[in-house]
Amino acid sequence: MTDATTSPEYRDAADALPGLARRLSISELRLADDLPAYTLTLPRLPECARDARQMVSSALGYWGLGCAEDEAHILVTELMSNAVAHARRANVRVSVTRLDVLAVRIAVTDMSRTLPRIREVDGEAESGRGLAIIDALTRGRWGADPLPWGKCVWAEINTRKAQM
Repeated sequence: MTDATTSPEYRDAADALPGLARRLSISELRLADDLPAYTLTLPRLPECARDARQMVSSALGYWGLGCAEDEAHILVTELMSNAVAHARRANVRVSVTRLDVLAVRIAVTDMSRTLPRIREVDGEAESGRGLAIIDALTRGRWGADPLPWGKCVWAEINTRKAQM
């Protein structure tokens, strides 16, 4: 693991993510407001969505939120798919943040400045529905934050809804 901290929370999280942590470079973060988060830099390749799903699943399991895994898998897969299709740099950054006891944010950061938007697609189109799926699953709790060098596209899961 890289970017390891020496905090007890990190050691516990590393123990909870053993197989994945050995294979990938997962970092545990504490954001400015002390929110727990995990982040992973991946190549911008379609097959890396699997690694993103594994990281998100491991974090949700560690937080006791495995009930939100199905929804989280769909969201991170769609976010990764958009980054793979539209970003132009070699890597993307995937993160999962526990906002509070009721919400988790999944985000993919890339180096494209083009902000995503929901498009109208005809019934025969084979792509173009990802953001509409994200919008429906999150009930509009998603967005894109512009950055000087790219953007961060995020979606939030209501974990209480997933527990029902």
